[in-house]
Amino acid sequence: AFLMQVILNCQEDDELAEEEEQAHHKKKKNTANRGAISAEAYGEWNKKEDFKPRVIEKTEDQIRKISDKLKNSFLFNSLEKKELKIVIDAIDIVKFKPGDYVIKQGDEGDSLYVVESGNLDCTKLFSGNTEPTYLKTYVPGEAFGELALLYNAPRAANIFAKTDSVLFALDRATFNNIVKDAAMKKRERYETFLKKVKILQSMDDYERSQLADVFKSKSFEPGEYIIREGEEGKDFYLLEIGKAHASKGKPEKTVMEYNEGDYFGELALLKNEPRAANIIADTEVTVVTMDRHSFKRLLGPLEEILKRNAEIYKQYMQIITSL
Repeated sequence: AFLMQVILNCQEDDELAEEEEQAHHKKKKNTANRGAISAEAYGEWNKKEDFKPRVIEKTEDQIRKISDKLKNSFLFNSLEKKELKIVIDAIDIVKFKPGDYVIKQGDEGDSLYVVESGNLDCTKLFSGNTEPTYLKTYVPGEAFGELALLYNAPRAANIFAKTDSVLFALDRATFNNIVKDAAMKKRERYETFLKKVKILQSMDDYERSQLADVFKSKSFEPGEYIIREGEEGKDFYLLEIGKAHASKGKPEKTVMEYNEGDYFGELALLKNEPRAANIIADTEVTVVTMDRHSFKRLLGPLEEILKRNAEIYKQYMQIITSL
């Protein structure tokens, strides 16, 4: 109860909220704003009936490598076989040397990339800073660059090769016509969930969007335990489908109800601690989970992100030190 009260009392970061509103602008039709969702999806040049996918010849080995990488990517793993073939045919194989920029913050985006080999660093210049902040290193199998295509927005960060790198590049037209709809719906659903999580309020849109890649889906039957009181806490959960409840003690007593869009276990992103309660499925339940190690690999320690909002950081550090 104390934790829930702290979460509810945490103040939202006004600047972050403003940036998010400008970046997504879902309920406005201001196409002059480059950060807004553009009307390009309805433009003459982007009509699906006019779309003719490009075909770039590849060897069987190249096709196999691309297919293997795409099947493990959040953006492509739900494509039908026919759609996947169109995407593979359209992909170009591009190479970068150490220090080469693949994308630069503020530039227009015309492609997304999947890393075939090599390592690439990602940095971002945050508002009020004079130097870019290091965010993460992309490794083989990871994708980037889709945010600019999803929202027709300028590039949100810099990404440059740290080593010799080979990337699979997918053009805007193929992405818009084959991948975009499913990817946008999935990503927006997860981002909507994440915006409710107070412990993540200090993240910007770009960082929040990246978390979708590390989510894993799990299903539970009615009466099945999602979390057991006393077990080690490693994962953070978002309840995507169904209902659940929290219980404590012996005999167990219900202490909280959870519905679609609710979350639990967020302190696991900060520190391993025994679970304070059971979480039990009331109906057939689907959750998406993220563990602390995946979060840290993607965006670094959560403590550093919390520091952007002094009030939230103070509240959570008090909780952690009291555990």
